Amino acid sequence: MMLAFASPSCCSVHTSSTCHTLLRELEQIWKDIGETEADKNRMLSELERECLEVYRRKVEEAANTKGCLHQSVATKEAEVATLMAALGELNINSLKQPEKKSASLKEQLAFVTPLIDDLRVKKDERVKQFADVKTQIDKITSEISEYSNIINAMSSLNLEDHDLSLRNLSEYKSHLRALQKEKSERIQKVVDCVNEVHSLCGVLGLDFGKTVSDVHPSLHETSLGQSTNISVSALESLEQAIFRLKTERKVRYQKLKDVAGLLFELWTLMDTTREEKSKLSRITSVLRLSEAEVTEPGALSLEVIEQISTEVERLTKLKASRMKELVIKRRAELEDICYKNHIDPDPSTSADKSSAMIDSGLVDPCELLENIEAQINKAKDEALSRKDIMDKIDWWLFACEEENWLEDYNQDYRRYSGGRGAHINLKRAEQARIKVTKIPVVVKALINKTLAWEDEKQKLFLYDGVRLVSILEDYKVVRKQKEESKKRAQDQKKLHDMLLAEKKSVYGSKPSPRRSSSFRKGNGYHANGHGSVTPSPRRSSMSCATPELLTPRSNSVRHNGYFKEMTRLSTGPLNFVSMAKEDTVSFSSISGSDPESPLQA
Repeated sequence: MMLAFASPSCCSVHTSSTCHTLLRELEQIWKDIGETEADKNRMLSELERECLEVYRRKVEEAANTKGCLHQSVATKEAEVATLMAALGELNINSLKQPEKKSASLKEQLAFVTPLIDDLRVKKDERVKQFADVKTQIDKITSEISEYSNIINAMSSLNLEDHDLSLRNLSEYKSHLRALQKEKSERIQKVVDCVNEVHSLCGVLGLDFGKTVSDVHPSLHETSLGQSTNISVSALESLEQAIFRLKTERKVRYQKLKDVAGLLFELWTLMDTTREEKSKLSRITSVLRLSEAEVTEPGALSLEVIEQISTEVERLTKLKASRMKELVIKRRAELEDICYKNHIDPDPSTSADKSSAMIDSGLVDPCELLENIEAQINKAKDEALSRKDIMDKIDWWLFACEEENWLEDYNQDYRRYSGGRGAHINLKRAEQARIKVTKIPVVVKALINKTLAWEDEKQKLFLYDGVRLVSILEDYKVVRKQKEESKKRAQDQKKLHDMLLAEKKSVYGSKPSPRRSSSFRKGNGYHANGHGSVTPSPRRSSMSCATPELLTPRSNSVRHNGYFKEMTRLSTGPLNFVSMAKEDTVSFSSISGSDPESPLQA
């Protein structure tokens, strides 16, 4: 019985033999003692019961140990799965681990324990990376959102309960890069805005430090541990400050432009010297630029505007004392322009009237000066439009003067003498004859051009107060009468020559010292055929040509003398009585002359 009990309970052959040896030794002792069979059986039953109790306790302890090991393996496997899921690693089932059927619990525990340690280290590193990225994100977000405190990354995010995978970390890093880019752009924008504020403050002469500190102190001086404010509100404040400064720049530029405009007018009116203007050349040079191009420091400061305003006030006071002188001077310029172009100036602003009005205070000198300036501009414009006609008038007057000279020259019996300058007068006579032949065509063209001018301007073309067309028409009538008078004189001369020829044939020729005065005039003058006389150059001797013979007189003298005569003719009746008298004298001299006296041409 004992052998049967011992045999299946033994774990090995050695254990079984040891139990049999001890059992035989116990039986021998009992035999020596003389124990009865009943006592032996009782003691063997107790021994068997104690052995079973020991086995049972050991089995329970082993079962408990197995359960603990199994729980540990399961717990560690669950932790591995959790760490793997958090880190985004491969599934635990994909790891190379021993088969559960063949591997003991201790083997499984030995495999999982170092894996957990590695995953925990990797998790700690990953948590640190997430914490670093999150700290930077929170810091930049705080700067952009203008939060005063930086939220701790570990307190704001429980990393144990969140995805710690590389994919999630990459998303955090991408978000961080986007924030860093936005921060960089905002910093650059802030720098640009601050630089623009600095430039505008320099142009306007304002304190840059105070201006930018009113927006945010960090924009001017960044202290240790204080970063530049790049928040939305800071950018908005900077943009508002730039808008205010640009508005102020625009206002000051316009003010400077207005004041400088007055200064330029005063300089022109006062005939300011170049040296005096150069004192403010740096200020006035700003006006050559547009508002946005003004970048010189202090160019639009209040001191500059005050300086130029002071100069304007000084010149304004000085202008009041010199305005009368300026009015008289500009009026003289107007009269000079009108005189040169034979235009009648406006009598309302004559020197006497202007002086009287200024002294009486009836008119503002500035308004009077503006009126004269307008008249000067009007006279210049009219002179420009009259230029072509005036050039033709000059040619016509010169041709008329040459015609008068030619008549005097033709009546000079010594013109062919060999005196000095005779060839020059002869050449001038040839040129004068050519000009005289062109006079009718030029006069006709001048009338047509003048009428066209009057149609275009819707007013009369006046020459020294008389309509030019009337003068030219009168000239044509006078010229026609003069030509008719010349023709009659020629006919009379032919008749006279015929009578002389008849007398010579009947009575013979007899020289007479008398000369007819019908065709010769004394004192250097000759009749022009219409009762008036025009001055001809005086000659002291034909042997010496004087400058009056060789060169024509000045335009102004020619214009004034000839047009005064033409004005007299145009405003009064033609002197037909004088013309008839001349014809009568000529005819009576022919009929009443001595038959024996020849007529001197």
